[in-house]
Amino acid sequence: MEIRKVWALYYSATGTTDKAVNTIAEELAAKLDLPMERIGFARPAEREKEYSFTKTDLVVVGTPTYAGKMPNKLLPDFREKLKGGGALTVPVVLFGNRSYDNSLAELCAVLEADGFHTVAAGAFVGQHAFTDKLAEGRPDWDDKRQMREFADQIAVKAKNLTDIPAPVSVPGAPDAPYYVPEGTDGQPVKFLKAKPKTDLSKCCNCGACARLCPMGAIDPQNVAEVPGICIKCQCCVRKCTHGAKYFDDEAFLSHVAMLEQNFQEPKRNEVFL
Repeated sequence: MEIRKVWALYYSATGTTDKAVNTIAEELAAKLDLPMERIGFARPAEREKEYSFTKTDLVVVGTPTYAGKMPNKLLPDFREKLKGGGALTVPVVLFGNRSYDNSLAELCAVLEADGFHTVAAGAFVGQHAFTDKLAEGRPDWDDKRQMREFADQIAVKAKNLTDIPAPVSVPGAPDAPYYVPEGTDGQPVKFLKAKPKTDLSKCCNCGACARLCPMGAIDPQNVAEVPGICIKCQCCVRKCTHGAKYFDDEAFLSHVAMLEQNFQEPKRNEVFL
């Protein structure tokens, strides 16, 4: 099979998935001596477009894990806006040191249904969006080393392909239910309606939170108001250089505390070829 270009396409609200996908794609492009192009898929305007590929493309597609699966509000865009056209693809998920559960299986299934052919897949640990206490600083230098080694293996496999590969086998079930968040008491907690608050004494009204919000949920005229759907991605919290955004929902904070108490042990990356 002839490959002419490598692509990196990613939904990355806080920048962690961005790092992983680009590290893998850059190494692939270098090993295959091919041009590479990046496609951000996080901003609403970016997801309004349709992205079509061909059988001469190799596309690394990445998303973070939300509640053990792909972000449900972004799922329609992954299904409707990406046209594989017979391209090879490498599905990649990031998870915040708890588990990727069924997210990788779901991403593989979605891309295969979109007309891509999965040639490899990987699940990598990234700093949890909710807290710095889980996988802080990851992906770190060793994670990136593993990503490059993974890319090297993919490059060898791609070079030796003479026909369409069988779909890569990964653990999990695409149609499995979402992980149910728990609080510190071990009981399920619900924080679907939780939205970020704004410390007006710190806010400089730069509007970055509104511009960067993946859901376009924040009012650009009054960033303290969040009339749209919030998916708790923490983009506004992480990207605010003044630390003005925060969550104070009790159920949400109890879940974060539970994660901090139970998932400190560093998890390993997993790859499939």
